[in-house]
Amino acid sequence: MTPDSRTSSPGSRETGPETTTAHNLPELSVSDLSQALKRTVEDAFGRVRVRGEISQPKIPGSGHCYLRLKDDGAVLDGVIWRGTMAKLSLRPEEGLEVVATGRLTTYPGRSSYQIIIESLELAGEGALLKMLEERKRRLTAEGLFAAERKRPLPFLPRVVGVVTSPTGAVIRDILHRLGDRFPVHVLVWPVRVQGDGAAEEITAAIQGFNTLTADGAVPRPDVLIVARGGGSLEDLMAFNEESVVRAAAASAIPLVSAVGHETDTTLIDFAADLRAPTPTGAAEMVVPVRLDLMAQVTDDGRRLLGAMGRLLEDGDARLTGLLRGLPDPVRLIEDQTQRLDDRAQRLDLAWPALLERRQAEVDRLFARLRSPREVVALRASEVGHLRGALDGAARRAVDARAQALDHLSARLRPEPLVRDADRKAADVARLSGALEGAATRTLDETARRLATAGKLLESYSFRSVLDRGFALVRDADDRPVTAAAALRPGQSVALQFADGRVDATVRGEDGTPPPSSPPPAAAPKRRAASTKKPRDGRQGSLLDGL
Repeated sequence: MTPDSRTSSPGSRETGPETTTAHNLPELSVSDLSQALKRTVEDAFGRVRVRGEISQPKIPGSGHCYLRLKDDGAVLDGVIWRGTMAKLSLRPEEGLEVVATGRLTTYPGRSSYQIIIESLELAGEGALLKMLEERKRRLTAEGLFAAERKRPLPFLPRVVGVVTSPTGAVIRDILHRLGDRFPVHVLVWPVRVQGDGAAEEITAAIQGFNTLTADGAVPRPDVLIVARGGGSLEDLMAFNEESVVRAAAASAIPLVSAVGHETDTTLIDFAADLRAPTPTGAAEMVVPVRLDLMAQVTDDGRRLLGAMGRLLEDGDARLTGLLRGLPDPVRLIEDQTQRLDDRAQRLDLAWPALLERRQAEVDRLFARLRSPREVVALRASEVGHLRGALDGAARRAVDARAQALDHLSARLRPEPLVRDADRKAADVARLSGALEGAATRTLDETARRLATAGKLLESYSFRSVLDRGFALVRDADDRPVTAAAALRPGQSVALQFADGRVDATVRGEDGTPPPSSPPPAAAPKRRAASTKKPRDGRQGSLLDGL
């Protein structure tokens, strides 16, 4: 190839000014090439099993699961469709080592290849134990295994619910043990205890027992037993599923876990209220021994009868001792009857004596009283005596004044007396004018100050507030009401507006009218102050019109 040659993609054509070069490769679009690669990969890897560690599992709202399978040297994208997810017994979790079975395909949108997973299984027992330990740690952190969630079993249940396989030896052992110890009503919810769908059936059985009602056609159990015989770790995986553990923890009925033998441990054992080593041991835990109960009841009854007999004997002895210290009741009644008769006789005699003493005292007081005529005559003589003394005193006073005037007239001259009287009259006229002017000024100043004080008082008065549309509420005693709590439905109040008063009745909080009552009396009209001026032209008094 010379430096002047031009490279091009397969199937392309270049037209130059010299010659046109044609290639024999077919021209493909990107979509055609992607589809060809997709068919090639799916035909070559139609069914594969891949072992790897799950990384970044995500389940969006569509319900599909997208994850990655990785090992030390490579990463493979994987997809689990929603329909397949519902059928898987193993849920994808971060860090879980699994063997995925499915088919390879490509995703043209990102030019990548991926595996469509159809089934998942754990890669060895070590991975299974790691998954169980991680699940136990997560559920413990949520508080599902907390000790305070555990509830005691009922002492004597009437109905026992059993969740187990109906065909195994477990249900026969449980029924046989319950029949030997204390026969009760047993309800069996048949389920599969291993394999696909076993966890869903066990979960549905626990939830179904909890939905029963005590008075329904099927009675509600007082205690539940979830039982299964022994087996390998894979056989007991249904009782390690998260849905089963959550159903056991959420059960409102006390639940006993009896899965496997004493050495077998599943996650439902931690969520249950009590763990039994075997299904037979669970039957022994939920019911007592009937014969032992009967013996205990008989012994308790015998002890109760003995205690009652001793109590009655002790009470009889104490009562007998107390009776010895008591007097004869008949004698007590006779003594009290005699005292009552004596008091009644003394009462009958006391009334006449009391009336006689009161009558004698009235007669004595009446004898000390004077007759009305004597009292009138005595007062008349006193009045006559005082009148004579008064007349004599008046005559003496008149004579003394006349003598004094005669003496003064003899000593005074007529001309100086006239001049002095004229001077006194002039002084009186001058002082009268000054007094009238001073009185006028004082009254004007007082009126001005009174007007100023009236304006100030009017500005402080509540009537200026009433002019703005408010009202003053007064009770029946004409006292202002400042709080709604001081009123009660049916109470009469008065609403004072700027132009007058209106009577009203208080209604209840819900607006209901109070009980019927007579119409309130009309409010008294206020007497208007008189504005008439005095007829003599002088300034009126401030108290005029009141």
